[in-house]
Amino acid sequence: MNKAGNPIQVIERSAALLDAIAAQAEPTSLKVLSAETGLHPSTAFRILASLIDTGFVERDAAGGYVLGRKLLQLAGRVRRGIDIREEARAHMEWLRDQIGETVNLTVREGDEVIYIERVAPKRMMRVEQVIGSRAPLHVTAVGKLMLGELGDAFLRAYARRTGLPAYTPKTITSVERLLTVVHQARAQGTALDDEEAEEGVGCIGTLVHDSTGAVVAGLSISAPMERRRDAWVALVREAGRRIAARLGYFGD
Repeated sequence: MNKAGNPIQVIERSAALLDAIAAQAEPTSLKVLSAETGLHPSTAFRILASLIDTGFVERDAAGGYVLGRKLLQLAGRVRRGIDIREEARAHMEWLRDQIGETVNLTVREGDEVIYIERVAPKRMMRVEQVIGSRAPLHVTAVGKLMLGELGDAFLRAYARRTGLPAYTPKTITSVERLLTVVHQARAQGTALDDEEAEEGVGCIGTLVHDSTGAVVAGLSISAPMERRRDAWVALVREAGRRIAARLGYFGD
C-alpha cells in the first residue's frame, strides 16, 4: 500500500479496536482484541498505545483495555441537544416487533413520568398510552426505577408529598413496601407494574442513560396481564441498552 493510504488504514484499524473494546462488558485483553479485529498482536499493541496517549483508551490495573474518558467528553458534545425520540424509535419498533405489544418512552418531570413517544402493534386489542399523558412515579415500572436512582430520602419525601394515592387495589401505598420493591428493581435493572396504574395492564420497564451516565428516559412495554411474559424482561433491557448506546452510554 502506498504511503498516502497508510493514515487511512491506521484510522480504520483504530476504529475497529475501539468498536471491539466497546463491545465488551469488561476490560479486554490484547489477545481478545487482536482476535476480534484480525490484527497482529504487535500491530494492535502499537495502535492501542497511541490511543492511550491521546486519551481514547485506558488500561486498568490488570492491564485490560477500556474506552477512555476522552471519548465520553466528545460524545457529550456531539449528543448535546439530541432528540431522544428520534434515536429511540427504531429500537422501540424492534422491541414492539419482538413482543407484539405497545412500547413507551417516558421522561421524568417532578413527581411524574410523561409519555413522550409510543409505538403500538397493529393488533386490535392493545394497551394505549397517550403521548403527553402523565403518571405518578410510584405506579409505573420506570417510575420505580427513577425513584431508586433518586435515593431513599427523595422517595420518603415523595411519599409525604403525594400520599402514595391508590389508582387500583394493587397500587403500592406503603412507604416501606415501596422501598423494598424499588431496591429490588434497581438491583435487577428492570421493574414491573403489576396492575398498579390500571387494572388488567402490566408493564416492564428499564432506564436509559446518556454518555455521562445520567438517567434521561425510561423505556417500557404495556400489555394485558394475561399476555405479559417474563421472557420479555431481557428484550426490554436489550432495547434500552441499544438506545443508551446511541446516546454514548456503554455501561451495564
